[in-house]
Amino acid sequence: MRIAQISPLFEAVPPKLYGGTERVVSWLTEELVAMGHDVTLFASGDSVTSATLAPMRDQALRLDPSVRDWIAIYYRTVEQIYRRKDEFDVLHFHLDYFPLSLFSRQKVPFLTTLHGRLDLTEYVDAYRTFAATPFVSISDSQRRPIPHLNWVQTVLHGMPADLLTPQPVKQEYAAFLGRISPEKGVDRAIRIAGRAGLKLKIAAKVDNADKDYYDAVIKPLIRDNRDVEFIGEINDLQKPAFLSGAHALIFPIDWPEPFGLVMIEAMACGTPVIAFNRGSVPEVIDDGVTGFIVDGIDAAVAAVKKVPTLDRARVRATFDRRFTARRMAEDYVDVYESLAEPMPLLRAVTA
Repeated sequence: MRIAQISPLFEAVPPKLYGGTERVVSWLTEELVAMGHDVTLFASGDSVTSATLAPMRDQALRLDPSVRDWIAIYYRTVEQIYRRKDEFDVLHFHLDYFPLSLFSRQKVPFLTTLHGRLDLTEYVDAYRTFAATPFVSISDSQRRPIPHLNWVQTVLHGMPADLLTPQPVKQEYAAFLGRISPEKGVDRAIRIAGRAGLKLKIAAKVDNADKDYYDAVIKPLIRDNRDVEFIGEINDLQKPAFLSGAHALIFPIDWPEPFGLVMIEAMACGTPVIAFNRGSVPEVIDDGVTGFIVDGIDAAVAAVKKVPTLDRARVRATFDRRFTARRMAEDYVDVYESLAEPMPLLRAVTA
């Protein structure tokens, strides 16, 4: 099939460091190419891909401090892709609501994977206006705020089977990986590890939007606790050793997480996950097999003590069965084929 993958422009594909959506787009694109499909990747010019790269700008928005209005860049991007739409059998967008108005008025099959939270009023109103367009969710729980959209499938994320692998290192700490923000719960991770008698290593990005929170809440906790080590942002080359050296990944979220890539990154390294029962967690973690699903700090502390009962080889085997990039790509090809017939013009509805 001739497939267009349309990535966000905030990070390169793949991202240099943190960047969940762009990382998934990269994994999907590379796997589709490996399967023999003709893929064009619309992304920033500093992206690296085996597909045909269609650069929408020279560099990722995150790396360009001169950008004042990123929406104008997206506005132009969507128009450029529209002018090339007839080159493809299907167009796969990862741009939230930006393409919906224009592309619902043409006949080339397209779909939008929604990667973020949907429980904000503005999002509910925007997506319901285009309720008939095809959407893919990244977990069933993600759909809850807008259950009556045209959800064609849930496709759980997957990653390359050989990207992160178990390393022969001793487990000496608990791990927190990802991004520091109130909803990610690093303060709770510190309390859980402390009460369980474990050192905690934090490998996380601090966004500008969360710097005040980090300075006011998290930094003092780290400073006052000798058993907490802040490493900072790490890349994929550093993750296998970091995750393999952990007894468990602590994932004490307090928000409707749409997926949570760090959970399958830990599983790829054979590392169990202790996660709060929010959002996608019950769809990703097999309770008692790849980790433990808990409802609070007390339960998380108790779960840490049960981690030695889990088989790390079985954790990795579950990853191989459920969360590889090949499985994800095959799921998306099923969606593409189901949309292969030209779509009727869709009429926007007022909600």
